[in-house]
Amino acid sequence: MIKMSSISAQGVVERASAELSKRINGLGLRKHHGAKASVMERVTNVLCGGSSAGHASANSLGAPEKPSRMAAMKLSVGKGAPMSTSHTGTPQAARKSPPAPPILTVEQLLMDERFLGRFFLYFSPLERCVLAQVCQRWRDVLYRGPRFWSGLLPVLQSRELRQASGQDRVKLYNSLIRRGFHAICLLGATDEDALDIVHSFPLASKHIHSLSLRCSSVSDRGLEALLDHLQSLFELELAGCNEVTEAGLWACLTPRIVSLSLADCINIADEAVGAVAQLLPSLYEFSLQAYHVTDAALGYFSPKQSHSLSILRLQSCWELTNHGIVNIVHSLPHLTVLSLSGCSKVTDDGVELIAENLQKLRALDLSWCPRITDASLEYIACDLNQLEELTLDRCVHVTDIGVGYISTMLSLSALFLRWCSQVRDFGLQHLCSMRNLQVLSLAGCPLLTSSGLSSLIQLRHLQELELTNCPGASQELFEYLREHLPRCLIIE
Repeated sequence: MIKMSSISAQGVVERASAELSKRINGLGLRKHHGAKASVMERVTNVLCGGSSAGHASANSLGAPEKPSRMAAMKLSVGKGAPMSTSHTGTPQAARKSPPAPPILTVEQLLMDERFLGRFFLYFSPLERCVLAQVCQRWRDVLYRGPRFWSGLLPVLQSRELRQASGQDRVKLYNSLIRRGFHAICLLGATDEDALDIVHSFPLASKHIHSLSLRCSSVSDRGLEALLDHLQSLFELELAGCNEVTEAGLWACLTPRIVSLSLADCINIADEAVGAVAQLLPSLYEFSLQAYHVTDAALGYFSPKQSHSLSILRLQSCWELTNHGIVNIVHSLPHLTVLSLSGCSKVTDDGVELIAENLQKLRALDLSWCPRITDASLEYIACDLNQLEELTLDRCVHVTDIGVGYISTMLSLSALFLRWCSQVRDFGLQHLCSMRNLQVLSLAGCPLLTSSGLSSLIQLRHLQELELTNCPGASQELFEYLREHLPRCLIIE
């Protein structure tokens, strides 16, 4: 039920076997060096932690012998230091070594909890989804370790869940808690699927903090039931939920939500923003992708959000103009992240308002804003002194002059200029003076040449460089860049 790429169970298990063989061969062992028991003892010591039983084996591999406490005591005696003894004459400082661990066979090793706890770390979280199906022992070890599942979002395919028995669904829900998941995503869900979560997943009430509904036909009734059940929820995402209405948001949004994302929901418009502004006083992050939101919606924000709202992403809000920008800077002066990606009616005047009034900004996204010119970049360079990330993808009127303005920004560490069709090699010369730049994307810039791109080796602190779809980039250039920027990820 966990969404993952196509990984065959046989392939993952074969890799597990190969990984074990590699661990054994990595010790430099061969058949004629000792018995099979010695081999397994050394593997156990490497992957489960060394012990006194492995001293002899370690020394045979050339490991330096550590000075023992007895040796230290002999040195002290040699210098005339007294040494107390027990009634048996044995030095009291001498301690018995702990008993040697039993030597395991391959079969026993593959069922040993300590060994498996280390062994599974050699696999990705997606591969562990398959390894958990090998046997109950492996599943139990993996399910007891939340670190094995870090970075995964469980995506529950509602169509598949409907075909499973109620008992199987309960087992799945409980397994999510056992693995330490606090977020779930329902894909293709209906009201009945939402009610099944309410009735069959009681632990979700306290343990689920983040909920995503994607491409679902859940109505206002189903959404309200879910949010009433998830009493610890503070993150909510609705994407492609065309049955949810603005009235539903007014009915079910709770003040505990601090992160909200609304995308591609056909019934979401200005009134939805009004509900968000009135019902979520502690809102920290708000992402909105709605084609019919107007400037008036951005006037709904009140002093409740003026200090709490820090991240605002408005994507493909085609009706927004500079008047909407006026409402933003007046209502939300403490923003640190602002995205206007695809807000195609915003002009240089709107960017000037942003630069003059939102000086706490750390990240600004103006991608797919075709009316942005070099003038906007001058405003940004002059006033946004704390800006660390700037995205200008598809800003087709940006030229080398604008890039020159940007190059004066000492705080900027990430710059994205994808498909900026007027940027030339002369602009790259300006970028080479940005000593703090760590991430740079020039993907799809058609006028850059191999000679100009080779000058980027001056950016010694660069960690990531994207050059996909650049006509001036060649295999020789990539090799040259990798040679001179060994710590930088070059994306071809």
